[in-house]
Amino acid sequence: MTDGVDGSGDRQVAVVLGTRPEIIKLAPVINECENRGVDCLLIHTGQHYSDDLDRVFFDQLALPEPDYNLEVGSLSHGEQTGQMLAGIERILEDESPDAVVVQGDTNSTLAGALAATKLHIDVGHVEAGLRSFDREMPEEVNRLAADHISDYLFAPTEETRRYLERESVGGEVFVTGNTVVDTLYEYRDTVREKSTVLEDHGLSAGDFYLLTAHRAENVDDEESFERLLTGVARFAERTDRPVIYPIHPRASARVEEFGLEIPEPIRTIEPLEFLDFLCLESEAALTFTDSGGVQEETCILGTPCVTLRYSTERPETVHAGANCLAGLDPDDIVEAAETMIEKDGDWTVPFGDGNASKRILDVLVAADGADAEKMEALT
Repeated sequence: MTDGVDGSGDRQVAVVLGTRPEIIKLAPVINECENRGVDCLLIHTGQHYSDDLDRVFFDQLALPEPDYNLEVGSLSHGEQTGQMLAGIERILEDESPDAVVVQGDTNSTLAGALAATKLHIDVGHVEAGLRSFDREMPEEVNRLAADHISDYLFAPTEETRRYLERESVGGEVFVTGNTVVDTLYEYRDTVREKSTVLEDHGLSAGDFYLLTAHRAENVDDEESFERLLTGVARFAERTDRPVIYPIHPRASARVEEFGLEIPEPIRTIEPLEFLDFLCLESEAALTFTDSGGVQEETCILGTPCVTLRYSTERPETVHAGANCLAGLDPDDIVEAAETMIEKDGDWTVPFGDGNASKRILDVLVAADGADAEKMEALT
């Protein structure tokens, strides 16, 4: 690869990812490496279930093929993280990158950060500082551990920066905005031209609801899953609109295992490609979700959101008026939906201006050669 305009062509950054949200959020970082001539070593852990669907995400985001794919797949937390840690460590020992970038709160995030820090390689954590304050969530444990062993913490908002400072993390904190804004701003204006998902499913813009539910605490417990579906279906019946549910493989397995009947207003479909899902998020009248990423995306896209959890690591979406925590009680879900359906999407996006990836690369490039003066200016 040729030198970039900033002369950073001899610097190598390893990017570790393993889930579709990580692909979406790290895509602009990978592209910015290309723009600057920074050699990007791409390590895919294979954490998510569908290799084919992951490949579509790479294609639609115009990303290079991973240099390595560990193909770990779905295992228990300990087995999955352990296999990733061993595999990533071997790669880092062979390649000796200058820095390792991880994103978010997955087992891939934790394994990548641990492998790098034990080899004394700098770690940059994208989307650092998120807190649900619920340690029953495995993601909360992952993000806490990653934050406290990272050298560069890329906080998406001032609120996340404050959380990190209160915890006295050892690394340097930079408020960059959220890279998901970079991705959505690039694709939101053209997605409707390229996606036929509304026509394919007989939907009209603004006349359907979107549901995503996959978290273990929701779908692995039969009563919780049933209450969630009941609340969403009750609101859909009341307002005479269908609910589209791209069902996650984990949730689909639990529906079959529990013998659950999906209520009639909820239509399950196969998991979607990136552009199709983005189209549904953009055109839905309301989204029900237990996903942190969907809370962010709908906030950015101007779609009201009801979160089917009792806590969130994205409180900025609630403060902005884009999101409401409903929990799992059916009456509470209906009440939250009645409140949010009245929103017109006219809120201020709290996650930055779409230039997060540029700020992240500014830090990683300045770190080359320990440019203390430039690093100080970036904090």
